[in-house]
Amino acid sequence: MIYDTAEAWRAAPRKKVLLFGMSGLGKTYLSTMLRSSGDWFHYSIDYRIGTRYMGEHIADSFKREAMKVPFLRDLLMSDSIYIGSNITFDNLAPLSTYLGKPGDPAQGGVPIDEYRRRQAQHMVAETAALGDTAHFIERARDIYGYDNFVCDSGGSICEVVDPDDPADPVLTGLSDACLLVWIEGSEAHRAELIRRFDRAPKPMCYQPEFLSRCWEEYLTETGLPPEGVNPDAFIRWAYARALDHRQPRYAAMARNWGVSVTAEEVGNVRHAQDFETLIGEAIARKG
Repeated sequence: MIYDTAEAWRAAPRKKVLLFGMSGLGKTYLSTMLRSSGDWFHYSIDYRIGTRYMGEHIADSFKREAMKVPFLRDLLMSDSIYIGSNITFDNLAPLSTYLGKPGDPAQGGVPIDEYRRRQAQHMVAETAALGDTAHFIERARDIYGYDNFVCDSGGSICEVVDPDDPADPVLTGLSDACLLVWIEGSEAHRAELIRRFDRAPKPMCYQPEFLSRCWEEYLTETGLPPEGVNPDAFIRWAYARALDHRQPRYAAMARNWGVSVTAEEVGNVRHAQDFETLIGEAIARKG
């Protein structure tokens, strides 16, 4: 770790952290709070994916839909209109919509082969966006004068790394640049995340082997053909399994590459100083 003691963290003139864990446990809350303090640069992996690495895929999907409408098709063909996504830190809907959910197209689903293709695009994009972290640390300082840096990673970071491989290229690069911090949820948080997801299921990014296993198990369990799957029903079914799949991977990332804090501790953070204290305590516990 780049800060091997709590004293080294507190004395560091440049504090650089990457937050990871399941969506909904406080990564974006902390990142936004730190950015609002005026002393921290906020680098969002999902925003970087949706703009730099997936932006063209997203815009092209919009254009394909527009080409189905004669009025819009004529305007597109004559370069009379511009179609693009308006992704922000607070609105990543264009990226989520593009990834979609597998299942019956008549119910808003994406055919499984197309879904796998988009998942593969996201895996490449996420790896690249994570690899840009060190560049943005220096960019934030060189251009904007920020010494402190927080990377708000996506929930699927654990799907593109091998936390038990001491030579994993993504984790090696990240740990050389910043302190990796896992926000760990309790069983109560897990249950609440599942309830929240059940009310409003959202697109997910899965490790290919995990997705294939879930898809085949779901088809066997329900007896449905791929084109008959209700997309929301499938991702609800898969979500709890995804949580259980990711938990040990997150734990290994914290054990081998960083530190951990609890979601309850994060909930008590109100100011940047609170955050710096919390991280110092996490490093001390690790030591």
